[in-house]
Amino acid sequence: MKISLLRHAVPAPTDSTPAPAQRNLDPLLHPLSRARERKRALNASKMERMFSKPFVASFEGHEDSVCSLERIRGRLGCIASAGFDGKIIIHSLSRRVTIQTIYGAHRGKISGLAMAQGDRILSAGHDTSIKLWALSLPNTDDGDDAENTISDNTRQDLMAVDEPPEREPSKPIVVYPGKTPFNSIHHHRYEPLFATASNGVHVWDETKTAPITDLTFGGASETVDVVRFNMAEASVLASVGSDRTMCLYDIRTGKAEKRIVMQMRSNALSWSPTQPTVMLLASEDHNLYTFDIRNLSTPSQIYKGHVSAVTSCDWSPTGTEFVSGGWDRTVRIWHEGDGRGKEGQMYHGKRMQRVLSTLYTQDARFVLSASDDGNVRLWKSNAHERLGVLDTRERNALEYRDALKKRWKYDNEIGKVLRSRPTPKSIKSAARLKRTMEDAAKEKEDRRRKHSRLGETNPKAERKKLVIAVND
Repeated sequence: MKISLLRHAVPAPTDSTPAPAQRNLDPLLHPLSRARERKRALNASKMERMFSKPFVASFEGHEDSVCSLERIRGRLGCIASAGFDGKIIIHSLSRRVTIQTIYGAHRGKISGLAMAQGDRILSAGHDTSIKLWALSLPNTDDGDDAENTISDNTRQDLMAVDEPPEREPSKPIVVYPGKTPFNSIHHHRYEPLFATASNGVHVWDETKTAPITDLTFGGASETVDVVRFNMAEASVLASVGSDRTMCLYDIRTGKAEKRIVMQMRSNALSWSPTQPTVMLLASEDHNLYTFDIRNLSTPSQIYKGHVSAVTSCDWSPTGTEFVSGGWDRTVRIWHEGDGRGKEGQMYHGKRMQRVLSTLYTQDARFVLSASDDGNVRLWKSNAHERLGVLDTRERNALEYRDALKKRWKYDNEIGKVLRSRPTPKSIKSAARLKRTMEDAAKEKEDRRRKHSRLGETNPKAERKKLVIAVND
């Protein structure tokens, strides 16, 4: 059998005729695959910044500053807020309405809220009393059968008058009288016990109207500002005081175990939900610190970014992020271990004043902030996250873009786009002034060391400067 083959004659290459290029049509071996991937990563980064709209909703109802927020146990879309007006409001996050309002809960400021067992909540105020309230929660988080939901017409009628209408104060289940104003309250995770902070740390039983244990550190006469139970080791609790101290207590032994004295006072305290030995402190020196209670001589990490005192902090339920609010009227979200906060988020608003309390929701998707202007604001924990139901194609596209951004984040142009944040002019000016002061202090220290005797003034790490003394 004779087979004939068709062949194309390839002309011999000459100086004027280049050799034909051999191309591989496989898309995985495209000669410009890396350039195309970088371009996609750049477009994904720009789209992330373009669609970053973190603000979700604002909850009104308070006539004065809101200073305390609390999650409703077992209810994903419900939170409680209290402030200087002596009123407790239960909000529905999904419907963005008020579920229940407790008028006249305290005379003056309500300094703390804590969920008790069942649908009950504890409140502590500056009127030297603690009260236990029953909550009228709906059957679902949507709040369709809420009795005290304010309709749009009713809200417009209330806004039309100059003064709010008089409401009869609600009646609590139990009243626990005290001798001094209370600054904070926190409930035990399993047992019917709660701890309060005033002129000392006291542990109460829900069935008794007097404290059962006094855990004040021996010889200490400070005012305790915040007290918190550990989430894993529920018998361990910590407190921060006005004399720049942080104390650890154990209710099993009934005494204080350890105390440290710091350079500046701390305003807030939060335990990590996934690491029982890690705690977070919000300090007056514009920084946040994480401590391991097994070694309290130095903090494990310093988080810098605020330009004024940090007033609140709270861990995410996942234990990988935490939120902070400060006197500089900003809310910041930090990644654990990222001290500079380069990949974090900074939320601010033109009308938002000083932030007094921050809180994560139980699904870690949203962040709540309570500010001095009487509003509770709801933010997305991931600013560019798309809300609503996503189909498989959309979810795969988002995951692909996230993988591209993570792979190319060290590129100069892409990294600059990912780090860009709209910052108010006042924050930029304060940060510039703060950097100038820090550089001047560092230069002064270098000159002092230069003109001193050899070995007289050795440089000291910033972490080791924070803790002055550790008392057992």
